Amino acid sequence: MPVAVHHVDHPLIADALVRVRDAATPNALFRQELGRIGSLLLAEATRSLPTKAVRVATPLIETDGRILASEPIVVPVLRAGLGFVQAAQELMPNADIGFIGISRDEETFQPKPYVNKLPESLAGRQCIVLDPMLATGGSLAHACSLLLERGATGTIIVVCVLAAPEGIAVLEAAGLDLAIYTAAVDERLNDNAFIVPGLGDAGDRQFGSPA
Repeated sequence: MPVAVHHVDHPLIADALVRVRDAATPNALFRQELGRIGSLLLAEATRSLPTKAVRVATPLIETDGRILASEPIVVPVLRAGLGFVQAAQELMPNADIGFIGISRDEETFQPKPYVNKLPESLAGRQCIVLDPMLATGGSLAHACSLLLERGATGTIIVVCVLAAPEGIAVLEAAGLDLAIYTAAVDERLNDNAFIVPGLGDAGDRQFGSPA
């Protein structure tokens, strides 16, 4: 099964990306710019969602229109994925929101799950995973495996600000059917499994360090 990576080349994304990369950007502005990137990435990622025809009565006459054929399920990976939730709800106000919490073991860099709040069945639902940093790929692979356990079918959409080649390779090796929409594919991971040049820890830069 394929992993398709879509680099969304948009001037407003490029503008916001400079601010989220900048180490001097304060948390409040970082959250604002991250949300701006999320809105633009989500607009592109949802371009092919299926729709159905409807009739709508305007103040003048009836006319034809189209609405979503079914509402997707949006799944932020905690905690960094929370930065995209507002953008997702503004674009898809009727979408359901699930939550997956995965931390990283700082010695092994392996995922450590701690929250799984998903609908019992995801059959027939378009799943959209929000995970700003695709680094090692372990957390995202684990999150997608949880979706598949709940019956998710078809291509899972992934929205991230940055992706590392190593993480993409892990997802490809896992045989996942993914469409990844990202602002940039960066150079590499460093020895601490951080994306280079990257933007640091997306969770800490949104919400502050929990330590």
